Amino acid sequence: MSQYLLCVHGNEEIYSAVSSEDQQKMFADVGTFNEDIIAAGVFVFGGGLELASTATVVDASSGETILTDGPYLETKEHIGGFWIIDVADLDAALAWAAKGSAACQGKVEVRPFQPNE
Repeated sequence: MSQYLLCVHGNEEIYSAVSSEDQQKMFADVGTFNEDIIAAGVFVFGGGLELASTATVVDASSGETILTDGPYLETKEHIGGFWIIDVADLDAALAWAAKGSAACQGKVEVRPFQPNE
C-alpha cells in the first residue's frame, strides 16, 4: 500500500460566488465521500482548511525566525482541504481523487508521499 495526498484547490472568489444551497449540497457530498473512504479502509487523515488569508508563513532558514501574515505564494488558487489515503497504487488514488473532485466541485491534485526508509 502507498499513501497519497489528495489536495483540493480552489479560491475565495469562486467559493464566495457559490449559492448557500449549492454550498450545502457540496458539504453533504463531501461528507458522503468522507464516509466512503473511511468505509473502504483507505482513509488516513484529512480536513478542510480555513481561508488562505488566515495563514502565517514561518521562515527560520537564515537562523532568525521571520513570521509573515498571509499565504506563502501569491496566487489565485490555494489549498482548501485535503485527504491522505492509503491505497494499492496511483490508479486507485486517481479514482478516489475523481470522486473527491466531483464531491467538492473543484480540482484535486494527487501526490504520492516519499517512501519511509
